[in-house]
Amino acid sequence: MKNLLLIILVCLAANVTSAQTTWVIDPTHSSIQFEVSHMTVSSVTGSFTSYAGTLTSKKNSFDDAKVVVTIETNSITTNNMERDKNLKDDDFFSAEKYPEIKFESTSFKKTDGNNYLIVGNLTIKDITHEVTLKTEFGGIISIDDKKKAGFKATTSINRFNYGLQWNDVLDNGGLIVGDKVDITLNVELIKQ
Repeated sequence: MKNLLLIILVCLAANVTSAQTTWVIDPTHSSIQFEVSHMTVSSVTGSFTSYAGTLTSKKNSFDDAKVVVTIETNSITTNNMERDKNLKDDDFFSAEKYPEIKFESTSFKKTDGNNYLIVGNLTIKDITHEVTLKTEFGGIISIDDKKKAGFKATTSINRFNYGLQWNDVLDNGGLIVGDKVDITLNVELIKQ
């Protein structure tokens, strides 16, 4: 009888452990991009090229999943070496002093259809604020004995809230570099 009880407990523990699913970002099929207004008449786009992240789910769906992403600040690129150097300096990201940007979700909820809202804490230059990402689930496929899932998430932040303070005003009163930054993440995940 004791052996039967032990076997049941081991099976229950295995089921609890296996119920958690981890997905890892595939950086070769993902992107983290941003866009900010320039001189009030156009915009500049850029991206981060080095990052890692996981999505961990305790359910068969993604409801209540946990997302953790780390971005290497020094990997910022706008395809302009002089501007990229300025973005890495103290006027903006202070990449040497703050080598990582971090995001950690606090909520992952389905709203309707394939749409989710992900709420979490975004940390830039050791300053943390809550952000909400409107997220569209692209689906799950199986290829080469691996499961892959895709998401597109968007949010906007005020760069001044994160200490990205460089500022210069145009004759018309507008900012050379806008305060609002639009962020788009296209993420492909691989099930572990």
